[in-house]
Amino acid sequence: MSIIIVGVGEADFKAMEFLDGDNGVLKSLTGEPAARDIVQFVPFRQFKNAPREALSQMVLAEVPKQLVSYYKWQGWPPRAVCTHSPLHTVGCSVP
Repeated sequence: MSIIIVGVGEADFKAMEFLDGDNGVLKSLTGEPAARDIVQFVPFRQFKNAPREALSQMVLAEVPKQLVSYYKWQGWPPRAVCTHSPLHTVGCSVP
């Protein structure tokens, strides 16, 4: 699971930035570290005058890393990546 939060408005989003965990490992009240970083927080106000693509890119930036960390956490090895043409498999490799 990945949690994506977009902060809209001029509110103080310090709590959301804390949940993002970009400044270190997030810990519970008892000091136990989070198993994985699954939260991406982006304040919308930073993208008011930016191209639409900039917000999309920032919002989705951590999802691939989060997916890979989940697979590693579960102990699931990567599968072969294959390139297919309409008639046959062109090549396969393990990333």
